[in-house]
Amino acid sequence: MRIAAAVVVGIVILIVLGSSLYVVREYEQVIITQFGRPIGDPIAKPGLKVKVPLIQKAHRFEKRFLEWDGDPNQLPTKDKRFVWVDMYARWRITDPLLYFQRLRDERGAQTRLDDILDGETRNAIANHNLLEVVRNTNRTPEQSELEARDETGLEDIGVGRDMIRMEILGKAQTRTADLGIEILDVQFKRINYVEEVRRKVYERMVAERVRIADRFRSEGEGEASRIRGEKERELKRIQSGAYREARKIIGGSDAEATGIYAAAYNRSEGSRAFYEFLKTMEIYKTTLDSETSLVLSTSGEFYKFIESSRGQ
Repeated sequence: MRIAAAVVVGIVILIVLGSSLYVVREYEQVIITQFGRPIGDPIAKPGLKVKVPLIQKAHRFEKRFLEWDGDPNQLPTKDKRFVWVDMYARWRITDPLLYFQRLRDERGAQTRLDDILDGETRNAIANHNLLEVVRNTNRTPEQSELEARDETGLEDIGVGRDMIRMEILGKAQTRTADLGIEILDVQFKRINYVEEVRRKVYERMVAERVRIADRFRSEGEGEASRIRGEKERELKRIQSGAYREARKIIGGSDAEATGIYAAAYNRSEGSRAFYEFLKTMEIYKTTLDSETSLVLSTSGEFYKFIESSRGQ
């Protein structure tokens, strides 16, 4: 009986010691409650701590950053376009006592964050146009000179995606200030068009590329026409120059031949007669053929060589 009693007493002592001692880790902060009501200040310093056994209870809360991951929602923009928006956030517990009183635990905090962040996201998206939601800044897009002339640059926006994100973060922080938590950051995980909007966006992209391609073809055809025109003009210039040079050479040759004939003609009476004979024969050759009929006078100069040859 003594041994059994000693064992029972030992077990009771262990239970009491186990329920009166607790460890606060570096990444934890603790609230002590007595009969469900918080007592004392939050304990944030790590180490071995003591509490009243069986009466008091230690509630542990994270010091580290916690995550909130929202569900994708289909939201309307100001210009009545629907987009899928998926967001996430990072938050932490700044006042464990207030957090315990208002939210009790992390599950309650996540539920409250769902209401706050989803609501602020819906309001922010509904107050801005689609271009402002999907774009971040008025950056200058990389585009060719042809695209710049075709005015295919991006439209200017007054508010970008990052400013919308900061708007959501600021309003959400205001609403969580009395909950003992702080929202550190809010980010868009993904923004995607719904099927109808996506189809219209693709059609617009295709139309824009087709317009640029038509512009390329048009300018290419114009350039080809210009090159062909220059080719024809240069060809005619070369032909004209060649014809002028040829006529110049022929004229010079004719003048030289005429000079030779004239020199031969003036050399002697026999040379003159021979020259007249040759020129007359050339005229006969170029004038007469098998189908030509001539009516000549017997006293004409053109007929004299024929008449003289008949006599011989």
